[in-house]
Amino acid sequence: MKMSSLNAALVALMLSTSIASSQQASDTVAPEKATAVATAKRVESKSFMVATANPLATEAGRDVIAGGGNAIDAMVAVQAVLGLVEPQSSGLGGGAFLVYYHAKSGKLTTFDGRETAPMDATPKLFLDSKGQPLKFMDAVIGGRSVGTPGTVRLLEEVHKRYGKAEWASLLKSAETLATEGFQVSPRLASLIASEGDRLKKHTEARSYFFDNTGAALQTGAQLKNPAYAATLAALAKGGADAFYQGRIAEAIVETVREASDNPGVLSLADLSNYRVVEREPICFIYRDLDVCVMGPPSSGGIAIGQMLGLVENFDLKTLGPKNVDSWRIIGDAQRLAFADRERYVADTDFMPLPIKGLLDKTYLGERAKLLDGDKAMAKDAVKAGEPEWDHALLFGRDAALELPSTSHFVIVDKEGNVVSMTTTIESGFGSRLMTNGFLLNNELTDFSFKTHDGGLPIANRVEPGKRPRSSMSPTIVMKDGKPLLAIGSPGGSQIIGYVAQALIAYIDWGMPVEAIVSQPHLINRFGTYDIEAGTSAESLVEPLKALGYEVKPAEMNSGLQAIEMTARGLAGSADPRREGVAVGE
Repeated sequence: MKMSSLNAALVALMLSTSIASSQQASDTVAPEKATAVATAKRVESKSFMVATANPLATEAGRDVIAGGGNAIDAMVAVQAVLGLVEPQSSGLGGGAFLVYYHAKSGKLTTFDGRETAPMDATPKLFLDSKGQPLKFMDAVIGGRSVGTPGTVRLLEEVHKRYGKAEWASLLKSAETLATEGFQVSPRLASLIASEGDRLKKHTEARSYFFDNTGAALQTGAQLKNPAYAATLAALAKGGADAFYQGRIAEAIVETVREASDNPGVLSLADLSNYRVVEREPICFIYRDLDVCVMGPPSSGGIAIGQMLGLVENFDLKTLGPKNVDSWRIIGDAQRLAFADRERYVADTDFMPLPIKGLLDKTYLGERAKLLDGDKAMAKDAVKAGEPEWDHALLFGRDAALELPSTSHFVIVDKEGNVVSMTTTIESGFGSRLMTNGFLLNNELTDFSFKTHDGGLPIANRVEPGKRPRSSMSPTIVMKDGKPLLAIGSPGGSQIIGYVAQALIAYIDWGMPVEAIVSQPHLINRFGTYDIEAGTSAESLVEPLKALGYEVKPAEMNSGLQAIEMTARGLAGSADPRREGVAVGE
């Protein structure tokens, strides 16, 4: 395949970037000792910008817009390439959330392409013969964990509504790369090696990710995927129906239901009946800016809204990012938001949720009084609140595990349209099942494995047709009715903290985009304060311990992408912890 000079430069950057090597590559496994995070590169542009997790995907999106397409056209091309070159994180076999600003109408909306539970699934899907929850990885691998994929239908439906370029042309870059081959990145090579026997269990994944001696593919190896190219060719000709009906759909169902371990219950009817849902975003005011995030079935919008609504009662600007008291306030705000998240948030198509009550300023003001002390909140004080309900229901507490894979990208086109999209197959390499050149998700493990907590039903329990709760938080910040910042991240349940911290850094501390995506992370979801190892954040370990926190240095594997829109043009950056790049013209 002939590459433009920019494309070649991007690939060289990807293959030479040490941050993308095994020291920070893990989606699901313990990393080697982390090192200090490099400073992200700031990219400026007057016309348009694309920032994704992989240079080849960024280049595909750039080419679409440079050729006359818009942000939605570029979104299709980006996702098609990501599914090929970053298959462990997202792809055709997964789901996605899109927050979209349409410049001509001035409308900001969201699209829910989240996977759904098969109609044959029951609340006992992840219970063993004794009625006890399965161990997490026992549930992940195989067909049991596979939900009905939503990404392909989302791409097509949004393109039909807002796209400009011919649909088939948008899949061509990925089809050519799949046919002629691409170089395995350091991140992908490291993850294949770390997966070992789990990825080798199934024939198609084994033959694709390992050579004929059984060795994991190495960085720089030329990898071709003719099956993926054939799938894209079918989509180019037949649209999303070629995925949800016919040969490809039959192969997906056969792969799931006849898996050698953990066969699942996905059916052809589940695929043919899948629907994308357009939803209102969760929007709230923070420091006079409108912050709009994906709502349920994502918990991201509610949780970020609560965190910012809690810390808004304190002068974080004066305290600053180096003050331990800032992190006491932020950390305990995260704990309170997660306590509400575990009890109240699930798919609103199945459960009435107290969304207004959870984001109510009076409710959050009362909750913020819990942060008034000078020590860490006691463990027994961190519990779900009692927001005002539109419906009288009580839910039990859920502790569903959400592993840190996923991908995020942001796009701003020449017309001012803005895409912020988070896309996933759940944990690294999903269910490890592969068909037609793509991996299938393990998204159903984002449901609670338990059905009840004591005598109370759990809102996020498995039900037929239901969408599992997510933490994905694609975000657009608005100022005076116009987009100001597009941002998001992968990272499992840590996504919420990554995005909230970036927003605080941008809004309260005035950091530029290259700083907010590369600042060291400090996250407290469940009581233990996770501090990004090997970074300046470790200087806060002892001060936080002195306040009463249990502190744990750990890898914090974010993948933030951000684009800022100002009167001078566009400024963007990609998280240096991964292989992403921002490109603009």
